[in-house]
Amino acid sequence: MASPRLEDFCCPNRDSSTEFIINFHSMLFSAICIGSSVISLVLSILQVLPKRRGYRRYGQYSLSKPASSSRIIFIISVCDILGCAGIIFRSSVWIGMPTLISRISVPENTDIWPKVFCVGSAMWIQLFYSASFWWTFCYAVDVYLVVKRSAGISTIVLYHMITWGLAVMLCIEGVAMLYYPSVSSCEDRLLHAVPHYITTYAPLLLVVLVNPVLFSRTVAAVTSLLKGGQGIYTENERRLGGEIQTRFFKIMLVFCICWLPNIVNDSLLLYLEMQTDITASSLKNIRNATLTTWFIMGILNPMHGFLNTLAFHGWTGFNADFRFWPCRSAPWDSASTSGLAGDTYNPVPVLYQSHVQETKKSIARNGRRLSESINFLSEGNWSQGIGAFCPFYQGL
Repeated sequence: MASPRLEDFCCPNRDSSTEFIINFHSMLFSAICIGSSVISLVLSILQVLPKRRGYRRYGQYSLSKPASSSRIIFIISVCDILGCAGIIFRSSVWIGMPTLISRISVPENTDIWPKVFCVGSAMWIQLFYSASFWWTFCYAVDVYLVVKRSAGISTIVLYHMITWGLAVMLCIEGVAMLYYPSVSSCEDRLLHAVPHYITTYAPLLLVVLVNPVLFSRTVAAVTSLLKGGQGIYTENERRLGGEIQTRFFKIMLVFCICWLPNIVNDSLLLYLEMQTDITASSLKNIRNATLTTWFIMGILNPMHGFLNTLAFHGWTGFNADFRFWPCRSAPWDSASTSGLAGDTYNPVPVLYQSHVQETKKSIARNGRRLSESINFLSEGNWSQGIGAFCPFYQGL
C-alpha cells in the first residue's frame, strides 16, 4: 500500500509509532498486500485490454482516435498498475529476504543495498500513486472544460507536464526533507517529516475536495445543454443526466473508500507520535484503530486500480484480444475532443443504455444534435445512443 510511513521506515532512528506499525505482524501484512495487489493488477490489466471485435456486451461504436479524457483514464489505470507492481515487489522482498530488511535498521550501515531497496521501492510507489491522484484531478478538470468547450486533444500535453512535473517534484522534495542530512542519520524530530506528509497528501486532498465541485458543475452544465438541445427536458434527458451524475459519484466513492483510510491512519499515528509512551493502557483503543486502518490500507490501496476501472468502464468481460493490430481501439478509445473524424466506427465492448438510443432517435427526428460536449460524456455506460449519432460523445 501507499503510505509515507514506508519512507519513514528507511531511517534507522525512526519514530516509535512508525516502528510500532511497521513491525506489527509484518509478514502477514506483506502477504495481504501481495494478495490484494496481484488481484488488482490482473483484473486491471484484463479490464484495459482490447476486446475481440465480434464481442459486444450491448453494442458500442467508437472512433479511431481517443479523446483527452479517454487517454487520461488509460493513464490513471497505468499509474495504478505500476503502483501495484511496486507494492508486490516491496512486499515480496520483505517476505523473502528478511536479513536485508533487518539491515535497514542498523545505524551507520555501510551496506547501501538495504537503503537503496527501501528508499527506491517507497519512492516508486509514492510517485505513481501521486501521479494517479494528479491525473484524477486533471480528469475532472478536462470533462468540465470539454462541456464548456474550452478543451481539446492538445491539452493532454499540458496535463502531462502538470501531473508528472508535480508528482516528481513533490516526491523528490518530500523525500529530501525527510532524509536530511542523510538516510543513515535522519533528523529525529516530528517537524522534519511534515513537508513529506504534505507533499504526499496534497494531491489526494485536492481530489477529495475539488473534484466533487468540478463534477457537480459539469453535471449542471450537462443538464443545461440537454435542456437546450430540444428546448424541452424529457424523461430520457433526465435519465441521461442522472446516469452521468451516478458515474461521477461512483468515481469519487471508489477514491474515498480506497484512500481516506490513509488519512485516518496517519492522523492516528501522528497522535501516537506526540505521546510520551505509546504503549500506555489509555491509548489501547487508539493503537487498535491504527492497526485496523493499517490493514485496511493494505487491502484497499492496491484495489483502487481495479475498482477505478469498474467506476469508469464497468465490467468489460473476459474476452480479451491479444492480437494487437495497429488499428485496434481500446475499450475507452473515442473521438478527439478537438475535432471530428469521419463517420466510420469500430465496435468496442463498452456498455450503453437503451434509453440513450431512444434519445438519439428523438434528436434525429427533430433534425437536431445535442452539443458535442454532451456527447463526450457518455462513453463507458451510455455511449451507443447519442454517442453513435454525435462522435464527440465517446470521450468521457
